[in-house]
Amino acid sequence: MTGRLITVEGLDGAGKTTLIDGLARAHEDWHVLREPGGVELSERIRALVSDPALRVGARAEALLYAAARAQLVEEALTPRLARAETVLLDRFVDSSLAYQGGGRGLGTEAIRTLNAFATGGLVPERTLLLRIDPAVGRARLTGRPRAADRLELEPDPFFSEVARAYDALAAAEPARYVVLDAEQAPETVLAAALAAL
Repeated sequence: MTGRLITVEGLDGAGKTTLIDGLARAHEDWHVLREPGGVELSERIRALVSDPALRVGARAEALLYAAARAQLVEEALTPRLARAETVLLDRFVDSSLAYQGGGRGLGTEAIRTLNAFATGGLVPERTLLLRIDPAVGRARLTGRPRAADRLELEPDPFFSEVARAYDALAAAEPARYVVLDAEQAPETVLAAALAAL
């Protein structure tokens, strides 16, 4: 028997953390992981790609995310899924398709090929996409207690491209994606996500 991989995607400020916290409270047996991160090597890569003091080229960025993902799959996801566990993952391959493929302009097919290698072809059973207007998401970021990371400092057109890429991904795979209106109240979003799962 195999487990379930459920991913949560969306622009920064869409409410992914809030939704994941609510889902984890509703399903205490689910294991929550984040991307990039979740295991030591991947957390170290997260520190690199998040650091606003570093200049990271688009291709290097895509490769770093793929490397972090490969380690997470090998060290945490594959063993948990083999034990028939349910894993709730904050971001996965779709983030790279949207951010590096769309936002950075590297193309979704190139990023898809890279990540198919990194993950061994692992695909989530369900993906919850929190759809939000990029300007609304960015406005929500201003209230965060921590400093903005490297990606959060990108200009508005970058996030518009990421949003378009997410919409295209959801339209191409309607059986896997559940699109949720992230501008609704958090409890409404949680209820819709629970119903979809």
